[in-house]
Amino acid sequence: MNLSKENIPWLFNDDVRPYVFVRNENQVKNPGTLHKVSWFQKEPLQMDPLRMNEVEFANEILNLETKAFTASNMSMPRWVFYDCAIMPGFTAGFAVRRKSLSKKVIETLKPLSQGEWLPISLFIIIPGMHQGEWIAHNLCSINSLVPKEDQYWSLGFLSKAFSLWYANVATQCGMTQWTSPSLKLHCHYGRFEVLTAFTPVHSYAHTLTYRVQVSTERWEQFFKDKGDDPHFNNLYSPAGFTVIPSAEKTLIDFQSRIESGEGPFYLSATEIFEKPLASELNVYCLKK
Repeated sequence: MNLSKENIPWLFNDDVRPYVFVRNENQVKNPGTLHKVSWFQKEPLQMDPLRMNEVEFANEILNLETKAFTASNMSMPRWVFYDCAIMPGFTAGFAVRRKSLSKKVIETLKPLSQGEWLPISLFIIIPGMHQGEWIAHNLCSINSLVPKEDQYWSLGFLSKAFSLWYANVATQCGMTQWTSPSLKLHCHYGRFEVLTAFTPVHSYAHTLTYRVQVSTERWEQFFKDKGDDPHFNNLYSPAGFTVIPSAEKTLIDFQSRIESGEGPFYLSATEIFEKPLASELNVYCLKK
C-alpha cells in the first residue's frame, strides 16, 4: 500500500522530516532494509545526543514528552532519558520547521529554543537480551495535546512505524495500560501476543505487556477498512474466555492462565480497534 499526499499530506510536506536522535555507536547498519514499505523516502535529520550542540533538540524532545505525560504522572525524568534511552537505545520521530507549525502547536509546545526544527513526536526503543527483541520505552506526539484541526493524522502510528522500519526491528515488546487509547495503535504492528495481563511490578498494575512479530501487513491494515481479518481467523481460535480491561478480577484470572503455561495468548487488532475502550475482548490461542 502506498501512502499519498491525498490521504496524509503532512508526510509529503518539505517542512516535515523524520529525525534520528542516536549516539554514533548506536547507529543502525543498513537502515530500512528488513521491512519492505515505501512510505519513508525522506532522508532523516541525524543528530548525536552526545554532542553539546545537540542539547537544544534534546530539550525540545523532553519538553514534548513532559507535556504529553504529565497528566498521567508518567513523564520521563531527564536522567532516565539519558541512562535508559540515549545510551542503550534508539530515539526517533518527526520534526517540523518552526515556521510551518500552526500558532496553536507553538502555543502548546512553548518551545525552549529558537532551533529551526522542532520535534512533534517521539518513539524510543531499547534492545533487549532475549532473542533480538527490542523494548518500546516511550511513544508520544503533539496530537494528544492539540485540537483535531491542528493534528497530524496518524502521526503516532507513523512515528513508531518509521522507527521500527529504520532500525530493522523484527520483534518488539512493549507496555501499555489496558484502557489507554494507545492500545488501538500498538496492536497494529504485528500479531499481538499478551505477555502479562496484570502487572503489579509496574506503577500501574492494570498494565498489559505485549510482544509483536513485526509485520508490515498489519501496518497496511491500519489504513484500510478493518473488517474481518481472514489471516487472523485462519491462524487463531477463541481460547474460551474473555478479558474486561476495567475488571481487575478478569485481568488477574488472565494473568494466572499465562503463568500456568496455558498460552501463548493473543488479542485481535480488529476487535481492539472497533470496540470502545474498556470493552470486553475475546482472547485467542494458536490453532492446533
